[in-house]
Amino acid sequence: MASKKIDRVLTLELARVTERAAVAASTLIGRGDEKAADQAAVDAMRRELNTLNIDGEVVIGEGERDEAPMLYIGEKVGTGKGPKVDIALDPLEGTTLTAKGMPNALAVVAMAEGGSLLNAPDVYMEKIAIGGGYPAGIVDLDADPGDNVKALAKAKGVGVNLINVCILDRPRHAEIIAKVREAGARVTLITDGDIAGVIHCTDPATGIDMYIGTGGAPEGVLAAAGLRCTGGQMQGRLVTDNEDQKERAAKMGIKDFYKKYEMEEMASGDVVLSVTGVTSGSMLSGIERRGEEIWTDTLLMRSSTGTIRWIKARHSHMEKFHIDD
Repeated sequence: MASKKIDRVLTLELARVTERAAVAASTLIGRGDEKAADQAAVDAMRRELNTLNIDGEVVIGEGERDEAPMLYIGEKVGTGKGPKVDIALDPLEGTTLTAKGMPNALAVVAMAEGGSLLNAPDVYMEKIAIGGGYPAGIVDLDADPGDNVKALAKAKGVGVNLINVCILDRPRHAEIIAKVREAGARVTLITDGDIAGVIHCTDPATGIDMYIGTGGAPEGVLAAAGLRCTGGQMQGRLVTDNEDQKERAAKMGIKDFYKKYEMEEMASGDVVLSVTGVTSGSMLSGIERRGEEIWTDTLLMRSSTGTIRWIKARHSHMEKFHIDD
């Protein structure tokens, strides 16, 4: 089937969706209420998605583990009058980061032609990712972490000591962390937000060369969408340790529970990704209020054109965000 590219107007309108969600969530920064922050982002994102002229279906939605207000998998969004598209989203990536006023909380949405995003169940996924500009097959999910680090250093033409690997700070990653350090590379540990961790590989300014570890499968698909737009590489494998997880995966069309997915199998076709900062981080600034104005910082990417836009926007009418200050 020939790829049907997403209209460029829709590409730009997707930025508005994440801007609204980020602004809504920002009212709860540092307030210690993860569910309220998530609810605010969900409500704003749903409202804006439903203004778009698309026949959209959410294929990657909010996770069940958090018992959070969901834009649920299978939910229809948009006016129904436009093209059929898949929607993958995380209205607030970093609910804990937002509640605690910590860096790198984001609002994230990906849009792709219908049927081109992996329907990943809400289980964990093993992941490895690097940025663009390298030959295919430099790293492999099944290789030893130390060997992956050495291979990337060789491809980059630098010493292993100059490779920086981003890993979620979790007990389950102790062995990976140890092996990366034994190989001579550096490790940057993050407390939450593995979409940001993967996308950091695409921007040299972040200093991150590789992402390794196990995080949410839905977040893995969103991250793959981002890498599709920047020419990076990624592999993932679902973690289905019990029958309940296998049953949920099977209901979503997963037949091989141990399949190693390449990036293009998680996100194919024309993909658009919009990411707006909620709290400031190494990639994006967070929401700022300057008197009666709101400032947003958004990264907008598209795979078919390879275009990456950084949109710093000033919004003068707060009522358009449905916010009472």
